[in-house]
Amino acid sequence: MQVASRMEAITPFYVMELLARAKQLEAQGKNIVHMEVGEPDFTTPQPIIDAGVDYIKAGHVKYTPAAGLLELRQKIAAYYLQRYQVTVPIERIFITPGATGALLLALGVSLNPGDEVLLSDPCYPCNQNFIHLFNAKVRHVPVYADTAYQLSADLLEQYWQAKSKATLIASPSNPTGTIISAAELEKCIDFVNARQGLLFSDEIYHGLEYESGVSCALGFSDQVFVINSFSKYFGMTGWRVGWLIVPEAYTQAVEKLAQNIFISTPSHSQYAALAAFEEETLQELEVRRQDFSKKRDFLYQHLLRLGFHVPVKPAGAFYIYADCSKFTDDSQKFAQQLLETEGLAVTPGKDFGYNESEKYLRFAYTGTLENIAEGMLRLERFTTQQTKG
Repeated sequence: MQVASRMEAITPFYVMELLARAKQLEAQGKNIVHMEVGEPDFTTPQPIIDAGVDYIKAGHVKYTPAAGLLELRQKIAAYYLQRYQVTVPIERIFITPGATGALLLALGVSLNPGDEVLLSDPCYPCNQNFIHLFNAKVRHVPVYADTAYQLSADLLEQYWQAKSKATLIASPSNPTGTIISAAELEKCIDFVNARQGLLFSDEIYHGLEYESGVSCALGFSDQVFVINSFSKYFGMTGWRVGWLIVPEAYTQAVEKLAQNIFISTPSHSQYAALAAFEEETLQELEVRRQDFSKKRDFLYQHLLRLGFHVPVKPAGAFYIYADCSKFTDDSQKFAQQLLETEGLAVTPGKDFGYNESEKYLRFAYTGTLENIAEGMLRLERFTTQQTKG
């Protein structure tokens, strides 16, 4: 028996090895501060829980249409009109099993074998793995502080080649937490459209921005794929429900693929998500956003104080991608030793690409402020020893 050759290009989550080791240490009685996993510490907002429980109690937990509940698609359309002043026909909105399901559909209906997709480096690792899954190619574009670790139209022009078909922009991004400017996003969309290419806009951290608003790609073109989720801002990670907005030409293909791959997104999660747009929920989410902002400021200040370099303060999401080269030339080894000696779990840059990844660590500020403070005490002890060594 032989594993399919396409799997050779699929990379693992290296942080999962650290997480597994952290769980082993916890089982042995060691206290671990978790700053490695991008999952909010908050519970799902109560109105969402209540809506999901009420639906389950009714006993009619059945399939929904492959495109998702009409009511939920209508709610999302209304949300885009209110938040972004963008009108989106519900026929172009599809409810998916998380943002991962949305990306799977978007890539599945648009990429042919050999097509090339430009990705920023660093970026979220699943993006490149899904591209490989469809036998397409990835072109990594190194990004730095001068573009806030985001792609730009100039970079696209520099790296775009004959086989280039698409690009993916994530804003706010994982792992850097940075946001692309509205002007630059529009330039990128214009560049891709002029070449009859495609742009995938990963907007799953929208709502979690701290200085100013973030632009939706749909504000500049209806010929883009927009990927979003109820996981991050709405706090519904385990419910596994997201959405995809597609250009009109792709609606039939996306519905057909969704029918075959998913049948439908879990119905109880969709009914729960209806409550995500209620005023009570949105008020709670605003309180949480402000809490994340305070955590970000606290973590950012302490990382700088300890000697880490963060040239661009993250403006969104809940991560800081910090240069640790003052202490090590191997961030994965640093992260492993930090876990073993101090019980602090963080993610090495190796998980996010190849561009100077050995110099970086990702810190997730998804836990309580008290836990983050404890993590910084442990990090200070560890870096003090590293400096003395």
